[in-house]
Formats: sequence, structure tokens, C-alpha cells
Amino acid sequence: MRRSSLTKTYQRLAITLVGVTLVFFTAMQALPAAACGGLVAPDGSVRLARAATLVAWHDGVEHYMTAFTYEGDVSSLGWIVPLPAVPEKIQEGGAWTLQRLAQETHPQPADFGLDAPRAAASTAQVLQQLTIEALNITVIKGSGQEVLNWCAANGFVLVGDTRDHLLRYAEASPIFMAAKYDTSLVKAHHQVEGDGTPILITMRTAHLWVPLEVLALDGQQVHADLYLLTDGPLNTSALGAVSGQSAVGTQIPGAPGFDLAFQEPMNQSLYHDLSTDRNMGWVRSDGWLTYLSLDAPSSKVTYDMGVTPRGVIRIAPFGTAPMDIGAAVSDQTLPAWLPELPLGTPEALVTVILVGGGAALIYFWLKKRQPKRA
Repeated sequence: MRRSSLTKTYQRLAITLVGVTLVFFTAMQALPAAACGGLVAPDGSVRLARAATLVAWHDGVEHYMTAFTYEGDVSSLGWIVPLPAVPEKIQEGGAWTLQRLAQETHPQPADFGLDAPRAAASTAQVLQQLTIEALNITVIKGSGQEVLNWCAANGFVLVGDTRDHLLRYAEASPIFMAAKYDTSLVKAHHQVEGDGTPILITMRTAHLWVPLEVLALDGQQVHADLYLLTDGPLNTSALGAVSGQSAVGTQIPGAPGFDLAFQEPMNQSLYHDLSTDRNMGWVRSDGWLTYLSLDAPSSKVTYDMGVTPRGVIRIAPFGTAPMDIGAAVSDQTLPAWLPELPLGTPEALVTVILVGGGAALIYFWLKKRQPKRA
């Protein structure tokens, strides 16, 4: 009698354990959900079709590579983007890197009147000037009004919204990179209209930062691919980062249409393809690749992005100081001393408990069927 009662107790315990495990698994799956650049200002005949950006950060150095694809036939086109620091180097980006990243993460089963450069009649400081393919690039530093004066003196026609955005960005960082296409050179070289020239910028920053609001052209849908190379996996919530919960398939909180769609550790094939590309020898063989997809109305893209020391993706209203977005204060929702579990820990734990609970049920069921000893 005692043996039968004990067996039933064990069975109830095993069933309860499995039930609690399923509830825990469901809760963990729901937690993350609970819980690039350029100020392009073409006229109505041009649309920003898509922006692709790669941002890599390691040991205080950010590599920022971006390219635009536009639609429409124009005689002049340009863009200007805020930077968190003075570039140490600006050079041509990899020839196939962005395409290779797109392949890896998608496995198969404003009118700027750009006349000839003129001397800037402003106090904005010109830090760097260079030409990459059909792009004439200038890095400038100054107050918002000084930058506006420089733009006006150098053939950049800025509409009201663009002027307001520049003034607001300048309150957070006084450094900008202006680029203008030499469309006559594009046609002379028989380049495909609308193809963006990848630009690679190397800067010293405290953590990873990406301007996103600059992609939002009034009345247009924002389509952008953002690839991040970091030392470890990224997450969309502090709780997810600490628990080791995968963030793939989750949305960045407060950013509709901005999703973490893919993540994996760097593999040898990808490392070889990226590191052997033009000017891409700095790519590391370790680390993680994260792919974020942005597909949202321009009215919803009013933010820029940073990554906290714990690897949590954060957004903040554009104009926030770049290094404030991913500052350590953003991680204070959980104690700093709390250790971070390896990615996939919740799933592994659930699997172990389910297998263990199932084995216990089978054991007690078989034991119950055994004939009683005399």
C-alpha cells in the first residue's frame, strides 16, 4: 500500500515538473516582446530605395560602412550624416561585403543642388576632404548654424525639415560628413544608376552607435539592412541578455518594424569572404554577426541606436548624444553583478527538464507495471 502511494506521489511530482517547465518556457519566449546613414534630401523625382549598413565595434574602435540605393534620374544628389567622433580614416568600403552579408542572413531553402565646390563662407571647420569613386566627401565640425552656413556656401539646398534635423543633431555632436555624387562621372563610367558607393569610416567610440533617423524621408517607407559585428551576441532586452534567451525574431522595444532577424557566431566561410574583400582586413575571426531589418513608415523612425556594455540594443530620440544611448545607465534595470548565462541557456534547460521529466514518467510507469513480489 505504501509503495503504491509513493509511486503515485512521484508520478504527480513528475507531471507537475513538466507542467511548470512548459509554463517557464512559454514565459521566457514572451519576455523579449514584453520587455544609416545620411540626411538625404532629394526632390520628388528621387527616392531612397534602400540603405545597407555594416557596423563593427571592438576595443573602442567602430568601423562604419554604409551604402545607399536610390531611384530616379537626377543631375545632382548628395547626403550628410552626423558622426559620433572625428574619423581616423575614410576609405572605399568592401566591394562585395554588404552583398555577402545579405546572402549570409537570408539563407535560401532633398534636393541637393551640387554645383562645383566653392570656398565655404562660414566658420565651420573642414577636417578632411577626399574623393571615392563618384563621391566627393568632406568632414566638417561646427555648431548647427555654422554647418548650415557651410552647406549653403557649398551648394547643398536644405529644406525646412533637414535644417531642423541638422540643428538638433549638432546639439549632440558637432561633427558631420557631407558627400555629393558627381553624376557626370557616374554616367561617364557607365555605372548603374542608383548604385551606392560603400564608404568605410573608422572612428574611436566608447561603444557602438548608429544614426537611423537620418534615413526617414518624409512620406516614404524606410527600408534598411543593418549588420552588426560584435564581440558577443546582442539582445533586445536586459533580461534576455542575462538569461541567455535568444533574441532572434524579436522587435526592438519602441521601434515598430525594427526586428532582430538573424544572429550567429562568425563562421570560417563568412570570415574568409569578408576579410579578403577590399579594405576589410580588420574583420575578426571570432565574434558574432547580428542582422537587423528596418521596415517602417518615416514617421515612426525618430530614433538612433546604441548598444550597452551588456550587449542590449537601445534606441533613443534622435539628437540624443551618441555615447549616451548605450551608456551603462541603460542596463540598470538589472543589477550589474548579475552574471550572464550563455546564449541558448533557457532552451537547453527546458530540454533537459522535459527529457528528465519524461524519463521519470516512463520509469514510474514501467515500475508500476512490474508484478508485485510475494
